[in-house]
Amino acid sequence: MILVTGGTGLVGAHLLYRLVSENKKVRAIYRNERKIENTKSVFSYYTENYNTLFNAIEWIQADLLDVPALSEAFIGVTKVYHCAAFVSFEPDKYHLLRKTNIEGTANIVNFCVSNNIEKLCYVSSIATLGNTLNNEYISEETNWNPEDDNSVYAITKYGAEMEVWRGTQEGLDAVIVNPGVILGAGIWRYGTGNLFKKAHKGLKYYTSGSVGLVSVDDVVSVMTRLMDSDIRNERFVLVAENWTYKDFLQALAKAVHAKWPKKLANSSLLNIAWKLDWLQHKITGKRRQLTKQIAKSLTTETHYSSDKIKTALNYKFKAVDKTIAAIGNYYLNRK
Repeated sequence: MILVTGGTGLVGAHLLYRLVSENKKVRAIYRNERKIENTKSVFSYYTENYNTLFNAIEWIQADLLDVPALSEAFIGVTKVYHCAAFVSFEPDKYHLLRKTNIEGTANIVNFCVSNNIEKLCYVSSIATLGNTLNNEYISEETNWNPEDDNSVYAITKYGAEMEVWRGTQEGLDAVIVNPGVILGAGIWRYGTGNLFKKAHKGLKYYTSGSVGLVSVDDVVSVMTRLMDSDIRNERFVLVAENWTYKDFLQALAKAVHAKWPKKLANSSLLNIAWKLDWLQHKITGKRRQLTKQIAKSLTTETHYSSDKIKTALNYKFKAVDKTIAAIGNYYLNRK
């Protein structure tokens, strides 16, 4: 039995589709019953037989912090894919981020150790990697710098990685993947799917920074191949290509037949914008849309290297432009 956490998210849903398509016996954790429809929506984009595949999943309601429910979820499990996470860059969500991402991952690791799980795959992020000088490529060897102005999300994902490495010291075999911005179809209300929605409505501005992009299909393929391999206690950057934000946003617009963003939002404009966003949050309580760290990342050029995974698995990533075009087509013909 394979256990998947975060099965209602983009990576988890695509992973579940891959596993049940291969007739694997799968159990998936969900926290909110309404979000299970996300998974069914993802399945519907890839096959007409989606209900049969979806019904092959054994669903169990369990929060990452609910130890008794997790204990039940681990019964008979041999491998675990930990995809669940809380994603937010809002500073006031820090304690909730710690609860879900660090304490929740610690619980998963503890159950993996106590149940003698064969292998754990943890989905982390390139946010846990450090920065380089002179715009050199960032890799698995680029160490985290706690003195940087790291986002609250990055801090808690790094803490989660430390829990996984702690598990390996206690006898657990594990692999960690550090994907860039993951592109995939089927969930349009939030995440990268929402970027296609926003592009369709029309984007006016682009920024001067760059972004590491990867298809969700690649992320899932690498995860399953790593779990079936003898590779253990390693982590891998998953970035297919490094693009400028200008090229990325223009490609999004083209994919959904919308107008391209033509105005540059420079660092000065973004600095004003995040401060106004903070002020609006303080006055109205509205959730933050732009933080200081996000504004900085939008104007920073960063380049990531995935040479390690390419060599380890002899892996070739999908072309990002074709991925964006395909997702745009799914969006325009969304069910």
